[in-house]
Amino acid sequence: MQPDSLRAALAAGPSQFVEFLPEPATSQLAETLIAMANADGGTILVGVHPSGRVSDSPAEGVEALLQRAQSLCRPPVSAGWRTLSLPGGEAVAITVRRGQQPHRTSDGRILVRSGLRNRELSPAEAQQMEAARGGTSYEEQPLPGATLDDLDPAVIAEFAAKRAERAPRGERLEGEELLVEVGALGLDGMPTVAGMLLFGRRPQRFVEQSSLIFVRFAGSDPRGPGGLPGYGRREEIGGPLARVIEGAWRVVWEEMRHEAVIPGLAREERPEYPPFAVREALVNAVCHRDYSIKGLRVEIRMFDDRLEVVSPGGLPGHITLDNIVEEHYSRNPRIVRGLYYWGYIEELGLGVDRMIEEMVRDGHPAPEFASKPHAFNVVLRNARERASAEQWNGNLNPRQLQALRYVQEHRRITNREYRELCPDVSPETIRLDLANLVDQGMLLRIGDKKGTYYILK
Repeated sequence: MQPDSLRAALAAGPSQFVEFLPEPATSQLAETLIAMANADGGTILVGVHPSGRVSDSPAEGVEALLQRAQSLCRPPVSAGWRTLSLPGGEAVAITVRRGQQPHRTSDGRILVRSGLRNRELSPAEAQQMEAARGGTSYEEQPLPGATLDDLDPAVIAEFAAKRAERAPRGERLEGEELLVEVGALGLDGMPTVAGMLLFGRRPQRFVEQSSLIFVRFAGSDPRGPGGLPGYGRREEIGGPLARVIEGAWRVVWEEMRHEAVIPGLAREERPEYPPFAVREALVNAVCHRDYSIKGLRVEIRMFDDRLEVVSPGGLPGHITLDNIVEEHYSRNPRIVRGLYYWGYIEELGLGVDRMIEEMVRDGHPAPEFASKPHAFNVVLRNARERASAEQWNGNLNPRQLQALRYVQEHRRITNREYRELCPDVSPETIRLDLANLVDQGMLLRIGDKKGTYYILK
């Protein structure tokens, strides 16, 4: 980990992909290794606090500690490590890659990295993960007949430059070394499905279902007069996935209505939907679709009152509609990492909650998610709804009305901010007030533990 990357990790603190273990016990390190390997990997910083202070634990003992921790993993988790020279001494960065199969603790538990913590899966979730992790994933498979000549050097060069800006250790890779590192080439040196989708000259020649369909319907119904198709524009967008995302976004932006508003002295243009929410729905559909399902493409259906994004394949791994905001799991980790380095994913694991926040903050209903065995749907509705605290139901105490007005003005509220508004009230009362506002459907809870905040629903 380079100094810039370390400074960024220290500034951000623990996350889905970074954990700090200032003085780790063997069992604690083993659980974090397992949790990260069962998710999408990450970095464990040993011997350093999130504040940057180096602990007294000697860095030279980390190899023995790591070996003991790996012996508690079933099967052992593969990990590499390197020493970090810091102003107060030395620490160690342990790099964990996503495992090919589920890893368990020595007592049989399956843990997964969930935001800032390591969460134990229920028996049903563990069974679902084991089924999802069985065998080689489709994106890793070789493509019969594909050769290196089928990859586009210009696209690869563009990716290499983008990756150098966001790589966790700041390394600059080129040529075959880069392609192997990102999983674009298999053991035989030939392109994999992921490699073709990321860098192919004509990827749809090998993976036909990787293009995207955009349809703009007239009205709010897919059928026009007499049962005929009611669309006014239909486009199929192909190429490597970066070009698919760019092309789809361009078309959606062209078809999106824009209105002029004057919030203060300056005139500003407001799009029909928050751009981040649309881009997140689009990128997630491209990243997480099941590319092994042939004959189905990602579809964007635009109506007068809503935008629907349909991604072939149900939710991956242990993800459900109940945990989709807090949990993170990729069906296609190589594609996800590739598009992250490309810059299409702002921060891994933090998109769905912000999509919800952006929609609600802009006055729209929260996004609707629907999971079916062979498709995952996101619906964004464009009906802006603004309500004042006084228009809500009257079972609210004065503190709760004050909290709702605060959210209207500041867009969000945390537990600490609520305590500052009501300093004479106990922390338990504050917690119950917020929980009650969530139960009544007035506030939406976002985040976990210390990162929790509330927005208007």
